Amino acid sequence: MTVATVDELFTRERRERAGDRTALIDATGREYDLHWLCTTSWKAGNFLRHSGVRNGVTVGVVGTGPIGLLAFFGTALLEARTQFDPPTDRAADESFRTLVAPVEVLETGGYELPPGAQRVGYGDKPTDPDVHNFDAGLWSENPSFPPVSIDPDTALLTDGDRTLSHADALAAGRDVITTYGLEHGDRVVVRESFSDLRAVIAGVLAPLLADGVIVLAADDTEENEESSVESDRGGYVVSSEDESELAAEQIALERVSLSE
Repeated sequence: MTVATVDELFTRERRERAGDRTALIDATGREYDLHWLCTTSWKAGNFLRHSGVRNGVTVGVVGTGPIGLLAFFGTALLEARTQFDPPTDRAADESFRTLVAPVEVLETGGYELPPGAQRVGYGDKPTDPDVHNFDAGLWSENPSFPPVSIDPDTALLTDGDRTLSHADALAAGRDVITTYGLEHGDRVVVRESFSDLRAVIAGVLAPLLADGVIVLAADDTEENEESSVESDRGGYVVSSEDESELAAEQIALERVSLSE
């Protein structure tokens, strides 16, 4: 797929043309179609806009489930950059605008944020009035998003040391597709943290570009991870470990090239 910026992966035309195909499978095996992914990403963008997310700011995202991905996609639609699993002390970073994390993480006070930064929680219902309820916002937000025109050089992802633009990230995703021969419908299981930019490229952007399926492996047990991969025989697994015992083809992180 030829796209210049990530928002072009979530257009109304694309949703209507291929909205019924599976685009995402979570760690429990629940499937989400492209129609849901597009619509709920638009809702995420609309909600995060109320938290001051805009071009030039950073949004921290804690977690690798569907909600974390929605926060990333919504942030991209607003021309802001995402940092997955950011350091807990961001008090000195004035560009850090919003932290999206499980409510229990936010309400334990483990993160130091700059003045004015917003906390957006998901999972449990917040008891702290300063924590915005992301789940409720996704349910009630406007299910549409105005067309945007994003400069391909706009920052999309950062790990604190390196920042990738939309153009950089999509070029790297297309390189993964070419290297491994990803095709329509191929399932890509992600076994790495999204704090590694290469995991986002190979495990999220590449399957989206190829009209494939993002599969989120379970975090905690080898048994659950095995079942996620074995159920997707003939697919791919993104990992830095030796996965030669699995039926899926490995996409090794060290082979994912990022533009300089």
